[in-house]
Amino acid sequence: MEIPGLGPVVEDEAFEGYRSKAVPVAVLGGVDCEFLVQGYEEPEDREDFHAAIRSFLDLGPGALTDARPAIYAYYLKIRTMLGDELALRIDGPDDVLEYVDLGNEPEVFRNDDGDGRIYVSLECECAWEPEHGLQLIFRDGCKLAKAGPYDGEVD
Repeated sequence: MEIPGLGPVVEDEAFEGYRSKAVPVAVLGGVDCEFLVQGYEEPEDREDFHAAIRSFLDLGPGALTDARPAIYAYYLKIRTMLGDELALRIDGPDDVLEYVDLGNEPEVFRNDDGDGRIYVSLECECAWEPEHGLQLIFRDGCKLAKAGPYDGEVD
């Protein structure tokens, strides 16, 4: 099977979806990423997936720049919860990405429990929350819907 924008995909039974070969992702600095696509079975629903994948692949590094305030807000939330236990001090949104290791396996899925839209999720590591990390989710592949813990929630 082939998914537009991703090329040939293979079934990934562990993920219960499809896995692409590595493709470059501009928003992640051109890093080659394998996409995981879940819920792509119904032919009548595929165009939504194609549009979201196309939008995500069209994102440039500016999308991460735009996400810095939301990522910093997540850092501040954890800092408030942990208080003095969190020794890490990040001065502001302009510095927050220095403490994030971006994910390289975007997951594409339909939010069947909510609005029914297609989302692209990145599981990232961050210095201030090693247990739950950082999840960046893009609604329709282009609009940041979440910058928070990797907890399975869309927003």
